[in-house]
Amino acid sequence: MPDPTQDEVRGEGEDREKRLSDRSSQKENLADLAVNTSETELLSDIFGLDLRREGGQYKITPHNPNASITELLNSPVPSPALPTDSQPKLRQRHQSKMCSQKEAVPKVGSEPEKLSEQRPVEEQDKQPKSEKMKPKVRRHHNSKSDEPDLQESVFLKKIIIYQRKLLNYFARNFYNMRMLALFVAFAINFILLFYKVSTCSSLVEESEAVHTSRQTARSVQWDPLVGVTDVKKGMSDETGEPLKPVTVRFVLEESSGYMEPMLRILAILHTVISFFCIIGYYCLKVPLVIFKREKEVARKLEFDGLYITEQPSEDDIKGQWDRLVINTQSFPNNYWDKFVKRKVMDKYGEFYGHDRISELLGLDKAALDFSSANKKRKPRKDSSLAAVLNSIDVKYQIWKLGVVFTDNSFLYLAWYMSMSVLGHYNNFFFAAHLLDIAMGFKTLRTILSSVTHNGKQLVLTVGLLAVVVYLYTVVAFNFFRKFYNKSEDGELPDMKCDDMLTCYMFHMYVGVRAGGGIGDQIEDPAGDEYEIYRIIFDITFFFFVIVILLAIIQGLIIDAFGELRDQQEQVKEDMETKCFICGIGNDYFDTVPHGFETHTLQEHNLANYLFFLMYLINKDETEHTGQESYVWKMYQERCWEFFPAGDCFRKQYEDQLN
Repeated sequence: MPDPTQDEVRGEGEDREKRLSDRSSQKENLADLAVNTSETELLSDIFGLDLRREGGQYKITPHNPNASITELLNSPVPSPALPTDSQPKLRQRHQSKMCSQKEAVPKVGSEPEKLSEQRPVEEQDKQPKSEKMKPKVRRHHNSKSDEPDLQESVFLKKIIIYQRKLLNYFARNFYNMRMLALFVAFAINFILLFYKVSTCSSLVEESEAVHTSRQTARSVQWDPLVGVTDVKKGMSDETGEPLKPVTVRFVLEESSGYMEPMLRILAILHTVISFFCIIGYYCLKVPLVIFKREKEVARKLEFDGLYITEQPSEDDIKGQWDRLVINTQSFPNNYWDKFVKRKVMDKYGEFYGHDRISELLGLDKAALDFSSANKKRKPRKDSSLAAVLNSIDVKYQIWKLGVVFTDNSFLYLAWYMSMSVLGHYNNFFFAAHLLDIAMGFKTLRTILSSVTHNGKQLVLTVGLLAVVVYLYTVVAFNFFRKFYNKSEDGELPDMKCDDMLTCYMFHMYVGVRAGGGIGDQIEDPAGDEYEIYRIIFDITFFFFVIVILLAIIQGLIIDAFGELRDQQEQVKEDMETKCFICGIGNDYFDTVPHGFETHTLQEHNLANYLFFLMYLINKDETEHTGQESYVWKMYQERCWEFFPAGDCFRKQYEDQLN
């Protein structure tokens, strides 16, 4: 039960607090009034107004009631100088308000807490002004030292921005630069058509005086612009005097004099454009090449268990090279699924062992720990140069260079630029760049692809041809050497089969190219004791080499070209006449006007399906609906049964009606 003697019970406590608050408020009002009067006087002087009290009310009147508006506006404004006593009054007023606020707060807590709150204020008051000014001076010096760093960082950012813009420009205009390089190559080869051969003996006479000791029975000197120097010793003309060596030169046959400097300018321009093409390809295509390779390796790891359940074959150079990247920390870098290693660990770790999988993939336990404690243990990033160099994954960069340098398009561009550089040594190297026209058109690329489509079979067939020709060379060298005399009547014998190498080269160069085989290029065996054996030799060579092996090589190329052409036409026809999603032909939908077009653009639009897959990839698995979970599970298993193959809404509607 509360004590009746307390103020709260008797009701005197509240009245006491009210009286105290009323007294303090009256004092504050008096102080405010004193300050307000000084402030009103100052404002009245500034605006030219007077504050008067009439009948208990305050009125504002101008100093000069008879003055016009223009005089009031043009009158000089007095300076707003505060009186000397106003500042102490304002400070005293502010302190009084702060004290009143502190008194109004209810007293909660103990006395030590009050002392702890008052200590920082007392310590701040005890500090001298010189100590308070120290941090200001220090900050001032730091700002001065930071100004060059800020300027340097801004300058570096500008350089990075311009560099990025330049690289993006090369990437956007890659195909335009390829076409421009082709036009420049055509211009260079057009100028090369004006070259002609001229002979000059004066230059050789000068060189003969210097290089007399280097003359041989027959020597040929090549100069990229001068040509071939043909020097023959021991030969004389009709008068008996020795023949002077003659230098063969390649000169431009033109009288204007602008073709030669134009040729040099075009050569330099072509080399620069070729270099820019490599930069553009590296910015435009190399990220896509790396993405495809990482995607291939990641899917083989996850779904096929490559390098875990099975190993690539020894002749699979590509698979052996990809083994280098699976245990790097940067893999996968361009591929979107960054948790592929974790998925492989969850799928194969229990059966094959977590330690073995971790060692194979280059994982540690901290990499698989996503707790908050692991985040706290992460070291701070160091921005020094040594830390940046140590952060580079050298193993991944080596694998990336290997992928780039084995890319056919990159190798072609490297060969293209090397030919352009060699063109400065000899301008006729620019003739090789005309082959780029075959790479710029799809039809011509198909012709070139027909040679490489069955490349392995083609190489093996050519190797078999070389072996068969070698067997016939061995037989000819042992039994039919006398028939290989290619000299004419009255000349020294020119035997083509006195040594194995010459005999083999003769069979490969002459026998394979001859329409009737080797028998058309050697002597007739009529009346010879080996006539029957020669007939068998010639007929079998013609049958096995000319009829079978060469026909097989030609057939491989022709069949590959026909197969590629049929594939392209079939794909084009299917894209035009069949729905990509359901595979139903246009003859079913075209029973109504624009039926197939409406179906492919609205009902089964490929872009909508791709967007849905990307939506599932970017969405959290815990937020999937029932249908989304079903599609996502089938997508992870690479099962495409959720596509409505052979079915559509129109077909379902017709089935319901029937």
